[in-house]
Amino acid sequence: MKKTVIAILAIAAFAGTAFAADVITLKRGVTFNHKAHQEMLKDCTKCHASATGGKIEGFGKDWAHKNCKGCHSTMGKGPTSCKDCHK
Repeated sequence: MKKTVIAILAIAAFAGTAFAADVITLKRGVTFNHKAHQEMLKDCTKCHASATGGKIEGFGKDWAHKNCKGCHSTMGKGPTSCKDCHK
């Protein structure tokens, strides 16, 4: 019984990651390769409030410009100019 409960909890913890879309299309022609970010960062809490993912609290233009563009600038990888994200 104990092993079953542990298995169910493990499946629930990783279900968000397993079923997340590979590429997400956002407003204003922005596409986001979720799978590539998952594989590279290996830490959902860089964007999500929980390690299991889920909705991003406060997500919108200001959040994306601060967090996405800010992370790309800090890491020296990824798009940082308007036309690189907004197609």
